[in-house]
Amino acid sequence: MNLTRRLVTTFAASLLAFNLAQAQTALEDVIKAKKINIAVLTDFPPYGFVGNDLKSQGLDIDMANYIATKLGVAVELVPTTSANRIPYLQTRKADIVIATLGKNPERERVIDFTSAYSPFFQAVFAAKSLSIKSFADLAGKSVGVTRGAMEDQELGKVAPVGVDVKRFEDNAGTISAFTSGQVQAIATGASVAGNIMAKSPQLNTEYKLLLKDSPNFIGVAKGEDKLRLKVNEILAAAKKSGDLDKMAMKWLGRPAGDLPN
Repeated sequence: MNLTRRLVTTFAASLLAFNLAQAQTALEDVIKAKKINIAVLTDFPPYGFVGNDLKSQGLDIDMANYIATKLGVAVELVPTTSANRIPYLQTRKADIVIATLGKNPERERVIDFTSAYSPFFQAVFAAKSLSIKSFADLAGKSVGVTRGAMEDQELGKVAPVGVDVKRFEDNAGTISAFTSGQVQAIATGASVAGNIMAKSPQLNTEYKLLLKDSPNFIGVAKGEDKLRLKVNEILAAAKKSGDLDKMAMKWLGRPAGDLPN
């Protein structure tokens, strides 16, 4: 019996060591392939979107290119949606995810995060003529939100009984629903709302209620500590040199500021 137990324990330890070793190959694989696959959103300006030249651009795209350059490898941008960001890491479709990803306990159980790389906050926005001074005022009103996004989770925590939450599969659908009048309010990031205000001034959109102040982090597959720490080194240097502030100023009109590690 003791021998059996020792054999089982030894096997379990060996299996764990093997799994940990396997989980630490991402950085080496990237360097060996001379390419890193980075999942990004392409419908979420100014973080990630397709420009008039049909090329992806935005703060997250600049960040993806920046990290690839610092690693000395090419970058393959992998378009994703809010709902697929974490599955893309888990299924190895992407080495890292740079897609306005907020950090919370639920996500930390299934993926790892680097330091924050850019500011972001979620809020409810609506026309100035619509009186919304508290979450209770949302009762009887329709609010559009992207399914699976941070705004969806946060809205669910505070939405009163009687609010009509309409969920859409991607950010483009959510924005379209709001700008076309399908919903009265939109729960989204401040940058997205700012883009709506700039492109559709006739809507008289304004900030109403804060959902969450949530900086963006880069997602890494669980256990890929070597890759995560390497990206953290790049981010720390970019923060010190002012490169993070420059990117934020370029796309958000404000510096990155004192982001959490």
